[in-house]
Amino acid sequence: MSIKKFTSFLCAALCALSALVNVTAPTFAQSAENAFRSTAATNVKRATPSSISAPNLPNLPNWPTHSVRILVGFPAGSTPDMIARAISEPLAKELGQPVIVENHVGVAGNLAAQMLSKATDDHTLGILINGNLTTAKLLYPSLGFDPLLDFAPISLIASSPMMLVAPNQLPSGRAFFQAAKEASTHWNYASVGTGSIAHLGMEALKALLPGTEPVHVPYAGNPAVLGAVMAGEIQMALVPLGAGMPLVNSGKIQAIGISGSKSILAPNIPTLSSLGIKGYASDMQVWDALVGPKSLSPQALLRLSKAVSLLNQNSELRNQLFNQGWQLRATNSEGLTNVSVPEYELMKKLIKQLNLKIEP
Repeated sequence: MSIKKFTSFLCAALCALSALVNVTAPTFAQSAENAFRSTAATNVKRATPSSISAPNLPNLPNWPTHSVRILVGFPAGSTPDMIARAISEPLAKELGQPVIVENHVGVAGNLAAQMLSKATDDHTLGILINGNLTTAKLLYPSLGFDPLLDFAPISLIASSPMMLVAPNQLPSGRAFFQAAKEASTHWNYASVGTGSIAHLGMEALKALLPGTEPVHVPYAGNPAVLGAVMAGEIQMALVPLGAGMPLVNSGKIQAIGISGSKSILAPNIPTLSSLGIKGYASDMQVWDALVGPKSLSPQALLRLSKAVSLLNQNSELRNQLFNQGWQLRATNSEGLTNVSVPEYELMKKLIKQLNLKIEP
């Protein structure tokens, strides 16, 4: 190759690389802006899965070029860990590279989330829970990441309604809420910690039931919460469906109702809305999502979007999650943003009303 031809080739390559550096997957804030902004003109053009096409990208190697890792902020055996490991095999098969799950436990999953926000290798992803993406920054102002600005949404993976449970000796149905109102502050409710979805969900429920004032008692985890309900020490608690159903099915506690609409996960349990709790719809649920850092490349987002969409066709995965009390809900980046951003705004309002702030 002559010096002139080599110089031309090098210039073209550098221009292509420069173009790639300035194109990354949209963050949650950018996705939300694209979805909800008014028709006012904008001079900023952002890449989205639908706007990125192969001819517009430099002719670089396909993604992934080596193994992909999924960070999980909870220990082995936890729900996020179970979900990460459940999707790792089908993702590896579709991507043609190993998918490795790494557990980095700490600060309610926020340690792994912070590590993910700093990743720049284009091959690091994370399974994050609601709290990491909605309440984390609101409760921990000095947290080392901003969930709206530092992550690229890939897809919702699975969700489960919250279930309101109570001791068997208490009334059921609508009579339960009348009893709760009459008891006022003499009843207690449990959660897995201040600022958790169970805590904030109960406060949202109380706001819809004037005169109902059970006192919050935090516990170390759902097993302890359910044990207290069984013993009659606690009169009510919101727990994930998968955590509470074994005790409900065995007759050790009762299910009052579930958040959201009727669920195939628990077809015999009424919705809280059907019991007269209007306005308490799908806002209160637990979910896990596949997320990348804001530096995630368009190639990665495209491949992942395709790979994740195929999860919905995996009956074995669907059944595995279903048996654990979870519904497979693989969507896309827009689907995740449509769930997380409204929940963020709801939690922001609740946390402000409660004047909550927790520093690590």
